[in-house]
Amino acid sequence: MIIAPILSIADRNFGYFFGLFIALFLLWKSGWNWTKFGFGKKISLSTILKGLLLAIIIFVIVDICIQPFLEIYFGEIDLSSIDDVRGDFASFFILFLIMWVFAAFGEEFLFSGYYMKHLAEFMGNTDKTWFVSAIVLSVYFGVSHNYQGTSGMIAVGLASIIFFFTFYRNRTNLALLVFSHGFYDTIGLTLIYLNKDRTFYNWALKLISN
Repeated sequence: MIIAPILSIADRNFGYFFGLFIALFLLWKSGWNWTKFGFGKKISLSTILKGLLLAIIIFVIVDICIQPFLEIYFGEIDLSSIDDVRGDFASFFILFLIMWVFAAFGEEFLFSGYYMKHLAEFMGNTDKTWFVSAIVLSVYFGVSHNYQGTSGMIAVGLASIIFFFTFYRNRTNLALLVFSHGFYDTIGLTLIYLNKDRTFYNWALKLISN
């Protein structure tokens, strides 16, 4: 957890894939014991639906109610890295698949199942240490998105707080976060593909102007 952020200074992907490699190595050494990383419950329809509901709630709170105002005061979120998906279904579909593997599963497996869970256990495995771990990882995850600008870091940090506290309350059901993260990113990615991602910003700007 100390080395990964240092590597991320040079390139965010260096820190991400270094951490993911270590987590997967430890998973292999444990005999593929997924419960050590929070996958203690079987995936059910209920988990998938709860993940979808949580994703919608986070999107409404962060992307509709908060993010537009963040952009007004801290500048527009920089999403130029995925501008290629706008109106291009092939690019959208490829990124959709990549997002579910490396963002939904990969980031939750690494940041929640490995970093947050093991940091909390390292500090004593109490409710307090899980709480502290959630806060620390929310800040880390937000800062790791610095390429999106100040508004992006704050928005991602706020969304991740909800994700991490969901894991804090569901420590054996990391699949819930995987689906929630996947659905949340799918909503945002689809809006970018349809070129509708600025709708809520324009609405907030109009509201303030009035």
